[in-house]
Parts: sequence; C-alpha cells; structure tokens
Amino acid sequence: MPGASPDIEVGSVVADHAWPAGSPDQDTATGSRLDRTIWGAAGVLRRHWVLALLIAAGLVLRVVSQLAYEPALLFFDSEKYLFGTGVGVAAWGSYDPIGYTLLMLKPVLMFGDLGLVALLQHVLGLGMAVALYAVMLRRGVARWLAALAVAPVLLDAYQLNAEQTIMPDVLFEALLVAGIVLLLWQPRPGLAFVILAGLAFGTSATVRQVGEALILPALIYVLAAARDWRTRLLQGAALTFCFALPVVGYMGYSKVILHYGFEMSNMGDAYLYGRAAHAADCATLKLPADERPLCPTPAQALKFGVDGLVNNPLAPRVEYDPVNVRLGVEEDTIPLQRAFGYAVIKQQPMRVAGDIARDSIKIFALTRNTVEGDTPIKRWQFQNTYPTYPPGITLRGSNSATNLFAAVGGGGPARVWRRAAIALRFYQLHGGYPPGPLFLLSLLAGIAGIFTFRRRDPGNLSLACLLVTGTAVAVLLGADLYEFSWRYQLLALVTLPVAGALGATAIARQVRNRRERTVSPAAPEPVAAESEPVV
Repeated sequence: MPGASPDIEVGSVVADHAWPAGSPDQDTATGSRLDRTIWGAAGVLRRHWVLALLIAAGLVLRVVSQLAYEPALLFFDSEKYLFGTGVGVAAWGSYDPIGYTLLMLKPVLMFGDLGLVALLQHVLGLGMAVALYAVMLRRGVARWLAALAVAPVLLDAYQLNAEQTIMPDVLFEALLVAGIVLLLWQPRPGLAFVILAGLAFGTSATVRQVGEALILPALIYVLAAARDWRTRLLQGAALTFCFALPVVGYMGYSKVILHYGFEMSNMGDAYLYGRAAHAADCATLKLPADERPLCPTPAQALKFGVDGLVNNPLAPRVEYDPVNVRLGVEEDTIPLQRAFGYAVIKQQPMRVAGDIARDSIKIFALTRNTVEGDTPIKRWQFQNTYPTYPPGITLRGSNSATNLFAAVGGGGPARVWRRAAIALRFYQLHGGYPPGPLFLLSLLAGIAGIFTFRRRDPGNLSLACLLVTGTAVAVLLGADLYEFSWRYQLLALVTLPVAGALGATAIARQVRNRRERTVSPAAPEPVAAESEPVV
C-alpha cells in the first residue's frame, strides 16, 4: 500500500504467498494440528515412497497369509515348543533351546491364542524391514537402495510361511536384527548400545542355538570401532558378559527347572554324527569294531542326507542297538556316535570340509530346489490344504492340528481359505523369492566394502560392512555345519542384502572421494613477500 514501509510490504507478500493453506509451516492460528499432521505424513511418504510401496505390498501378503491358514500353521517341530516346558511329560525341551516358548508362546498364550502369535510374527517381519531401512539411511545409504535391500524380507514367500508358522525362526531373526541395528545406530556405538546388543545376541542363542556364533562378529566390530584401548576393553568385556548372561541363565533353567542338564541342547553329538557320516568314506576309514555299524553305505548317505542320518528310523544310528553282554542291557550309543564323528574329522577332514562347502553354496542357486538327501523344501511351501506331518501332525485323531490348538488355548479348528492358499502357493512357486545370484552379489559387495577401510573415516562404513557380512556368514555357515535346509537360509534375507547395500555405498563413496582428489587442482603455494632493504 502507498506509504507503507518496505518491510511490511515484503512481510505481507511472504505471509500471503509462501505457504499453501493448511501447510504445517503456516501460523498455528490458520492451520489446524490435523492439517500439519497430514502435510507431515505426506512429506514422509513422498521422500520414502519406494519403501511405502514395498510395505504396502508386504502388508497385503501378510493379511492374506493370516486369513489363508487359521489360526496358524504348525510344523512337526511345533510340538517341541508348545509342550517343551512340560516337566515330566516329555523330553521336548531337551532337543533344542526353547527360548521361543519362554519369550513368545507362553506370554502371548496367557491372553490370546496361536493366531495372535502368528499376527505378532507378521508384525515383527514388517518391523525388521523398517528398522534395517532406518539404520541404513543413518549410515548414508541412498533411500532407493535401502528400500530395495529390505524388499526380500517384505516380499519373500518363505518368510511369510515362517511368520505364519509356530516356529522360532522369526523371533530369532528379530533378535539378530535388533543387535545389528543397536551396534550400527552410531558410527561408534556407546556403552548402552553395546550392552543391549549383547543381550539381544545372547538371547537369540536361547531361541536357536546357532546364535552362539554371533558373539564373534559382534566382538570384532566393537573392538575395531572403539577409539582407544580403554574403550575397547570396557565395551568388549560388557558385550561378552551381556551375551553370556542369557545363555548361562537358560542353561541353569534347563538344569534346575527342566532337569535336562546344564546345557543348551542334547543333540550336539547326534548332529556331529550326521554330518560326519554323510561325508565319510567308510571303505578307507579306520574304526573299532563297535563303531563300524554306524558307518552308512554310500547309497544310505545319499538317500538319507544329514537330516535323515540323524532322524530317520531306518538310519544306522537309530537301528544300531548293541547290548552290553556283561550287564545284559542295551548300550547307549551316543558315546560311540561321538567317537565316530571325531574319527571322521581326524582322518578325513577334507571330505568333511568339502561336504559343508557343497551345502553352503546351495543358497546361491537361481531357483529353490531340493536335491536328494536334502531336507524337503515342500515343508516350507504353502499348500492348498492344511499341511500335516504324520505322525506328529495328523489330519484327524489326537495329534490333529485342531486338537493341538484346543490343548494350548483355542483358536478354533484348523481351517484354510482355499483361494488365498492357492494364490500364495502360486506366488511362492513362481518367483516369490529373491534369486540366489542376488545373495552372491550382495555377499561380494559386502566383502568388498570391508576393504574400503580408512583410519580417518568418520562414518566407519567399512566396519558396518564387516559386522553385517560377518554376521551373515556366521549364522548361515554355522547352520550349514550340521545340515542344509532352506529354512535356515531365511537368515540371508535380513543380512546379505543389507551387507550388499552398505558395501555398494562404501565403494561408491571411496570412488567419489578419489575422483575429487584427482580433479581438484592443488592449492597454490603462498609466495613470500620480498623484504625491503633496511636503510
């Protein structure tokens, strides 16, 4: 207006034209809290639209999975976790750690049924993707690349099956991801984060025993990321102590409450025997007479595989039933199986290493197939009808899924929405999983990222690659040591793509820094002023 000061004119124009009505930056007198919330949410979706689309797709798949098989899916090992704490009822709790029962099943079943357990596992699947995405953004990974790195855990059909099944795999994944996120949230983790990460990793070992391998990559990372030797000593000791705390606590629970002994599992010798027997060349192996019946023929080793040599009722380990002549009782063959396993490792170490190596590279196959001797992959595939696993899970009778649901808190009879089940199975069998070469590329990128280490790198991105890649190798190879199963390869979904994204970012950053140092001209040296002669 004429006569108005220039400051007032400029201020009026800015107030009238800078922000649209309802914008969160508008004065609170003219914009409601709801408007600001909507604008803020729209801004978040606009920046992270790739992740939003993937989460939407993952949410739809999980809703369909929840509705297709109600109240949840059961596997024949599910009984181990449903009834493993029943002291004096069965020896279920002695075969594997039952932290899943103590941490997930018992608390949830106090006020819900197994359908709620499956729902919470689906929520954990979505939560893992969001947590990994957030930590990758904090460490400098591009938004689109971080979103693609969490796409496998959001969209993999085998992951969906695991989340719908009453088994410990998803809880183990969540604890593993929690430990990784805590250690990577800052370039140099603080003591509180180290303590929480140690507890998460240690607790994971009570859910699946392979979690014991997580201490090695975590400890290496903590020691490498610390600034000085005092910090290394303090954080290394804290991580080790907090990792051991839940492990020792569970072993005490096993001895005092369950009366199974001060141990995580009593199946170690059996799995040692299975791997050694599968790899052994019995024709050249030197064994005592009482151990010789444990050695399978080549045809038996090929047919049964590692899992069958441990669990099949026709395997040599199970059929061998020697009698102690002096005492007139059946002899315990576990010491013989242990001695047999050590004899194979000592006399034929390269055969054992080669057998493990052949199993460890199966994850990189283009498609997910089962070769003779492997644990059947169909166990982890959606079926058009409710799956059964006789004699543990049957269609009818006392071991039917419906009776098991009733025994542990209801949820109604086992039921299937056939159309949804058919759609899920079709999706799973026709590309509903990341191909193996993607895992191989991610592993190579993660390893390459480790070698971008620079002492003065403030982001420590190479050490982040070391942690995630080392964690992936530890849990995947640790599982392959005793047997290959596509179920155990699910851990690759939450580790290898993340390692690949961090590695690609570290490599790109190093290449960019080298180019900048090459292109930028050297700064001219200052010319000293000539001093005037003193008169």
